Amino acid sequence: MNLDINNNTASDSQLINKYRYSHDPKYLGELFMRYSHLVYGVCLKYFKNEADAKDGVMNIFEHILDALKKHDVNNFDRWIYTVSKNHCLMEIRHKKMESNMHESYEKNTVTRVESKGELHLNSEPKTDDIEELDKAIEQLKEEQKICVELFYLKQKSYQEVAQITGYSQKMVKSYIQNGKRNLKNLLNNIHE
Repeated sequence: MNLDINNNTASDSQLINKYRYSHDPKYLGELFMRYSHLVYGVCLKYFKNEADAKDGVMNIFEHILDALKKHDVNNFDRWIYTVSKNHCLMEIRHKKMESNMHESYEKNTVTRVESKGELHLNSEPKTDDIEELDKAIEQLKEEQKICVELFYLKQKSYQEVAQITGYSQKMVKSYIQNGKRNLKNLLNNIHE
């Protein structure tokens, strides 16, 4: 393969091919220069925060270092837009799920205890349990983690999870079933 093409005048496809052949990130550096404004605009649209948008740009370009080794990309501009949009949506969902998980857990830790005819509220959240659950969820495979959080914490149906993630319903059911089993095993290991 000819790697002598000038990076400034090379097409997106040529840069991708050069990167795939050599794994030299300088070729993606040129793509980064060409498309960072587009990626930043997408991130800013969804995150509505400059700092988060800048972090998003860096995370997306780190992601494509691996993704371009595995995927054939014909229209890089469309592909990077879709990758950027999906990254932003997944980050937003993940933050919402995390927030909802903590809120849900804290609400559930407020227990009513009847003692001598009186009703008492115990509102101390068990931070150890929250931390254990967070650690266990983080140890799941990414697909399992996303599907379990959407299904159990966001109370989405199989069909909704499939629409959000792009996985088939069969895959969603499998990820949830395996994720639930793995989560149970992880939590049991923590308590042993």
